[in-house]
Amino acid sequence: SVQRRHQKVVEVAPSFNVSQKVKDQLYKYAIAITKEVSYNNIGTVEFLVDKEDHVFFIEVNPRIQVEHTVTEMVTGIDLVKTQIFIAAGYKLADEQIKIYGQESLATYGYAMQCRLTTEDPSNDFTPDYGKITTYRSAAGMGIRLDAGNIYLGYKVSPFFDSMLVKVSSHGRTLDGAVRKMSRALKEFRIRGVKTNIHFLQNVITHPVFRNGAVTVNFIQNTPE
Repeated sequence: SVQRRHQKVVEVAPSFNVSQKVKDQLYKYAIAITKEVSYNNIGTVEFLVDKEDHVFFIEVNPRIQVEHTVTEMVTGIDLVKTQIFIAAGYKLADEQIKIYGQESLATYGYAMQCRLTTEDPSNDFTPDYGKITTYRSAAGMGIRLDAGNIYLGYKVSPFFDSMLVKVSSHGRTLDGAVRKMSRALKEFRIRGVKTNIHFLQNVITHPVFRNGAVTVNFIQNTPE
């Protein structure tokens, strides 16, 4: 993920610049942690990996996370539906879920998610608020929108989260996912409040990002 002040701005799945050896370690640790507490539903185990491939455990989030869309897009598994069936007592191998074993799971291509917010990047990301006077969203193959209450005439309050909509793209390659996301961001028309759309464009079209070489500190270390 690309982060600002420890908050995720862009997520990519699967991790482009993490070796298979490190990924296998992450899977091993995640399973060991969840087995230890008899965890039996959806959750996220978070780690950091340094330049020397040392793994550091952060936390477990026992819930669906904002970035679950990228996992769904590369695996084809509806995580929200699955967690409901598991909570109802169904097993992974039951016909409602159809995950018969680890061999049933695979990833295809790359997915990324951008969070469109009412923040002003040119003013230290100060949250903006007001009335939405124009709204047009993106669409097309490989584009997914997870919107909240945004619509023409909606009043953005200064008292709640500034996120308007999550935009996710899926492509056969990382560059393909970037191209789809860039096109989708250009299709958005949001007037009445300031947004971070141009900032997101700067992030995902940066050569370092397109080459899959970014880290969580990318924004902090790349002021342009």
